[in-house]
Amino acid sequence: MDFPTIHTNFWDAVIAVPAIMILTQVTKKVFKVPKKYVPFVAVVLGYVISIFISHRHNLLSGIFMGYFYGYAAIGSYASLKTSIIAFKNKSKQRELHHQPVKE
Repeated sequence: MDFPTIHTNFWDAVIAVPAIMILTQVTKKVFKVPKKYVPFVAVVLGYVISIFISHRHNLLSGIFMGYFYGYAAIGSYASLKTSIIAFKNKSKQRELHHQPVKE
């Protein structure tokens, strides 16, 4: 058995992962998915997009890349969320240090 040749392209990096992030958020809001199942939803969407759209001519490539699409979306979302929280906390600390002391 030979491993499939997989070519990563513009679609993989710039369109598929953000599309999965957006679809995951929409799915979460529309279907009221509990937080613990959101990563599973992202991976399933990754498989669906990869198998049926971007790698429809090679099932093994679709399965392989679908896994990475889903987990790239999960990691990107977690990184973005962590950065936003850190930025908000830093802004709050800056506000606390610049308030005049009441006497």
